[in-house]
Amino acid sequence: MFFEDLNSECDIGANCHYIKLGSFNMVIDAGMSPREVGLDSLPNFSEIPPNSLDFIIATHCHLDHIGSIPILMREHPQARLLVTPQSRVLMPVLLENSYVVMKHQHRELGIKECPLFEKYEIEGLNEHFFEMKYGVRRTFRKDDDKVDIEFFDAGHVAGAGGVMLEYKHRKVFFTGDVLFRRQKILPAGKWPEEKVDTLVMETTRGSTERTEQNQVESEIERLILTIQYTLRRGGSVLVPTFAFGRTQEVLTILHEAVKAQKISKKVPIICSGLGLAIVDTFDEISKKYPSLLFRKGILKDLGVISLNRTKYFKPGDEPEKPTIFVISSGMMVENTPSYNIAACLLGNVKNSICFVGYCDPDTPGGHLLAMPSGETFLFSALNYSTPIRAAIERFDLSGHADREELLQAAIRLDPRAVVLTHGNEESRNWFFDELVYNAPQMNVINPKIMTPYTI
Repeated sequence: MFFEDLNSECDIGANCHYIKLGSFNMVIDAGMSPREVGLDSLPNFSEIPPNSLDFIIATHCHLDHIGSIPILMREHPQARLLVTPQSRVLMPVLLENSYVVMKHQHRELGIKECPLFEKYEIEGLNEHFFEMKYGVRRTFRKDDDKVDIEFFDAGHVAGAGGVMLEYKHRKVFFTGDVLFRRQKILPAGKWPEEKVDTLVMETTRGSTERTEQNQVESEIERLILTIQYTLRRGGSVLVPTFAFGRTQEVLTILHEAVKAQKISKKVPIICSGLGLAIVDTFDEISKKYPSLLFRKGILKDLGVISLNRTKYFKPGDEPEKPTIFVISSGMMVENTPSYNIAACLLGNVKNSICFVGYCDPDTPGGHLLAMPSGETFLFSALNYSTPIRAAIERFDLSGHADREELLQAAIRLDPRAVVLTHGNEESRNWFFDELVYNAPQMNVINPKIMTPYTI
């Protein structure tokens, strides 16, 4: 197998893997870095000859995995776009939101090349979709060559899938992003039972150790206690979330807390637009795929208010009464709703900001988590600074599998080669060291970006 990581950096960003198996050329994911804007956010597609791809395979619909698919499709209009049925419904919604954000970047930030694709290109993806149901192996032929492809439910978010490629009796498994525990709204992910020859594995949580003190149920309880305490002292709570997946999971947690009378039903809960738009899409998906447990009625039960319907909050402004904000982005990226609301709440000791998922150290959310209380935090995009007086809390409710779980799952599959992807340097190094120690028979590869490998 030919393998090349086209990500713009050796980290979580514009995920994109260029693969060749015999006569088949394909790309696994084509994302967009959440830390960059414009052309700097894209993978390096120049490594792929025009009109050469047979498949573009999307493991799931987070933008760091699908954000540049319309751009890649321009150069490869003959390629089939392999997705799960759930991702086929979700992908246009998320790409259209990305298009709106890029138009804002053009207008407000002067990013000349934005938007990087047009709405008609999103609509045109419908001609290329090829649905792949979980557990159904499909054979694709090209002249006298063939490859078998199968998707496995990866948990993580709705429609997420690990991808098995079998070529001439050699099996290559791409994990995508995976979560092995059951969530409030999704079943647990599963990997193949059979041995594979090559494993291409995410490493997101390689630098994060889970202990008995931060098991998921205890973390949920701690989150609810933090919200209770904040509201009792007259403060407001910001929960920065990814609009797709984390928002719906957190709303379900809040719904259970309200039903159990742990949080008053009278407390306003405000969400941002994309998280609410995806709720409508989830309702559509759940009619066909009942394993998705989130229902639109939760919004009505909670009395959720769209951020678009509230008055504009200027930096330093406070809500009129204690409020819970569940809004994107999860990393508090500049010029997002969570970034702007954080500028309102951060300077008041009564308030709390609660991070519930992965936060890149180089994003504003990552910077805030690393700073001590009392230090001045700069909201550069708003030309505003304030001392950190609000409580800053982190809760381990990640949508990614723990490193120990991934390590044991990788050893169980007993591949001849393991390729480490989708993680920062510290995370990849942890997996590299542990795999070399625990499974010395494996060839463990920590690939450099833009470097071809034959595996």
